[in-house]
Amino acid sequence: MKKILILSCFVFLFGCESDNNSQFCDIINSQTVNLANPAFIDLQVPAGWEYANGGTKGIVIYNFNNSFRAFSRECPNLDCSDRMNVKSDTRLECPCDNAEYSILDGSPLNAEATNSVCEFRVVEVGGNTLNITNF
Repeated sequence: MKKILILSCFVFLFGCESDNNSQFCDIINSQTVNLANPAFIDLQVPAGWEYANGGTKGIVIYNFNNSFRAFSRECPNLDCSDRMNVKSDTRLECPCDNAEYSILDGSPLNAEATNSVCEFRVVEVGGNTLNITNF
């Protein structure tokens, strides 16, 4: 039994190949967004979106039929130091490689892109306040 345990630990620690494209998501401090604030007026309607502070490059918040999603604006392309921007209200675009990602779930829309956009947890507090945190 002891040998099996040692072998299992060895395989777990050393058996996986290294992936140089590993993605690490931003760690953000809890962000509070008041939907009554005029800066976030576009979030009051379904399919509305807005940029907000948080993480290293900021976040984008999307109203998906009154259920909110928040994504990092940090490009999954680890060589890029620019912020992603919303393109055509449904896509995020990385300016370094023009890779596009769905604003609905963060998934890549180009074959070249392998990582998804980092998503944060959004909890509605009361009627007009969002609390955005790490998962």
